[in-house]
Amino acid sequence: MSKPKKAFKMPHTFVIIIFIVLIATLMTWLIPAGKYVRYENAAGATVIDPAQFSYIDRTPVNPLLIPLFIVNAMCSRIDLMLVILFSGGAFDLISKSGALHSTVAKVAKIFQNRLYIFLPIMTTIFALICTTQGVNQFIAFAPVLVMITLAMGLDSITGAAIILLGGAVGFSTGTLNPSTTVVAQKIAELPTFSGIGYRSVCFVVFLVVTNIYLVRYALRIRKTPSLSPMYDLDQQNEQKNLDIDSFGALSARKVLIIAALIIALAGIVYGSIQHGWDMPEIAATFIGLGVVVGFIDGRSPSDISKLFVEGCKKMLTAAMIIGLATTIANIMNAGNIVDTVVHGLASVLSHTPSVLMAPAMYIANTLINFVVVSGSGQAAAVMPIMVPLSDLLGITRQTTVLAFNFGDGFCNYILPHSTALMGIISAVNIPYDRWMKFMWKLFLIWAVTACIMTYIAQAINFGPM
Repeated sequence: MSKPKKAFKMPHTFVIIIFIVLIATLMTWLIPAGKYVRYENAAGATVIDPAQFSYIDRTPVNPLLIPLFIVNAMCSRIDLMLVILFSGGAFDLISKSGALHSTVAKVAKIFQNRLYIFLPIMTTIFALICTTQGVNQFIAFAPVLVMITLAMGLDSITGAAIILLGGAVGFSTGTLNPSTTVVAQKIAELPTFSGIGYRSVCFVVFLVVTNIYLVRYALRIRKTPSLSPMYDLDQQNEQKNLDIDSFGALSARKVLIIAALIIALAGIVYGSIQHGWDMPEIAATFIGLGVVVGFIDGRSPSDISKLFVEGCKKMLTAAMIIGLATTIANIMNAGNIVDTVVHGLASVLSHTPSVLMAPAMYIANTLINFVVVSGSGQAAAVMPIMVPLSDLLGITRQTTVLAFNFGDGFCNYILPHSTALMGIISAVNIPYDRWMKFMWKLFLIWAVTACIMTYIAQAINFGPM
């Protein structure tokens, strides 16, 4: 009997990025070096003069210096890395408190016969939380939601979709995301969280579109359960007959924890917009949130510290990827090939109809995300090229950041090597092919919506810059 073939396993993101670092180093030896003349515009940002490009002497990077480039890149991004680490610590304490579990169960009990209210409420909650967090923060919470949706007469896909789709909207529209929007805006020399007004409009548009799709699906499954791609597997689930009341009461302590989370997120928005907060202040806010949540939950200082560190550990990979991916841009800059690549891309995109420039950038970022799944990693690797390219094409840098957010975010929910997707559907035993039976149409709807919203951003000259 022949042995079964092993399933294809996507290399770890670290491996992919190191491979790209090596390719970038090789490119500095093969691609001609070039330079655009740069100047400071009226907004104080450094931009390129599209009419003044010239080739210069090659400056290839020594491969033996790659480890030093990695260390220097991480040092230059330490503030962003701390935000990601500390946000992980704070949210781990929130998760361990059970406040989210009880909140969801309470909402489910109130609206279990009104799915058109329950599902939008739940997806909105996860969308709002994921404006600052990655969806993979809720892998451990997915089985709880699936238990609740099964208890409501729905299927396991609905439970997983509440987190994945709500989180997708919050993360991918980039309203307040420190690991994507802030990284991209810092590279683009834009004020932190600038453009939040239009990104909030995008947040609402995608949330409405997503909820219409999910509610229609849930109503159809409740009426005819056999239509669910998970029907046969859900029938075997021992948790199908659980009671919603088994998830614990929503105590005053848990309400205070949810209130602390809302206040912290609101404080980050206010501080960034009104007082120019940058990464250190945002990182400090997450430390404060973790401490406050821990004490409200009745934990000792030692217990708070232990859980906070455990949460930070879960985000260590994401934080380190920022430094690794920044290495790619630094090597290309040292080899003076960034402007050469930009010049080539501008020549290709110059044949694209001007009204489709922003949607074309979204599509390009989507394709890149098939290789570099990490949002922060893609921002650090791609934005140094996309920013000068947008200057050449006459697209605002803010529109370029938006196109990056959409391209990096939404396709994570169909990629078989996305940690957020595979982590959650694996935790609730949903096979990938059955998830895709539910998901492929929505992804196409997202893609069309993203093209429309980036086109509008280009048309209104979405700024600043």
